[in-house]
Amino acid sequence: MKNLNREKLDRAKKRVEELKGFYIHAAVYVIINIFILVNIFVRNNYEGESFWELGHFFTPFFWGIGLLFHASKVFNFNPLLGKDWEKRQIEKYMEQDRNEADKYIKRRK
Repeated sequence: MKNLNREKLDRAKKRVEELKGFYIHAAVYVIINIFILVNIFVRNNYEGESFWELGHFFTPFFWGIGLLFHASKVFNFNPLLGKDWEKRQIEKYMEQDRNEADKYIKRRK
């Protein structure tokens, strides 16, 4: 019983660390990108140039993609494969193995 409780505690601690890591990542993303964009805005406003250029948003965009991947890992969200994808794949391969075994058994008869 102690081992079971210890395993639950370890899993809970690991989960909390993953969440904490994601929230820190999200906070750093927001703070740094606000700093970058405000800096670009002030510089371009001073020089009379346009703020709305594609190159100014590369860092938030690509870092945002990385943040989305981090979130999908932490929150177990996978829109590409779906919730039951793993289960379906396991069943598919188990069925293939059964079919192969049936072929072998039929040959032996």
